[in-house]
Amino acid sequence: MPDSHPRLILASSSRYRRELLARLRLPFAAVSPDIDETPVPGEAPADLALRLSVSKALAIAQRHPGCIVIGSDQVATADGRPIGKPGDFARAQAQLRELAGRTVEFHSALAVTDGQRVEKADVVTQCRFRPLSDAAIAAYLRAEEPYDTAGSAKAESLGIALMEYIRSDDPTAIIGLPLIALTGMLATFGLDPLAAGTP
Repeated sequence: MPDSHPRLILASSSRYRRELLARLRLPFAAVSPDIDETPVPGEAPADLALRLSVSKALAIAQRHPGCIVIGSDQVATADGRPIGKPGDFARAQAQLRELAGRTVEFHSALAVTDGQRVEKADVVTQCRFRPLSDAAIAAYLRAEEPYDTAGSAKAESLGIALMEYIRSDDPTAIIGLPLIALTGMLATFGLDPLAAGTP
């Protein structure tokens, strides 16, 4: 990798994760890891999220030696059952009808590696959905079209109106990249957003 490139790489094509990482004001590149994300038979959702975050980070680290790479993955569950991205209005409508009045757990897994050492964490967020009428669900889906989001709700915007509560140690975890845990991990690799000279 040329020296002109940032030594920090986000192993993701997600615009949400790019926007979150930009908050730390560290120069970085974003590279899609392009890995197989198929769950292993019997794999618990939390284990899946952690495995994929590590796999993403290591895949990019192998292609870019000398860089520090961040991998992240998020799996949503209700009663231990994974909840996927709906993809369209009808599936999102069915998903929100099912989740109304229930608690969803989001496992936001994180891995940071320099190609030698790997630091990882799973930051859990609990989201309790309000009881929702069909009219409220339809109005929300038309307004936000959250079809690329597990659980069919974007808590960082209008989706917050669907929630009874959100509980987590890190308010950014629900969006897909837990910045509190990440900041601590990056510091162990010598990258501190508050260090002198940070732009």
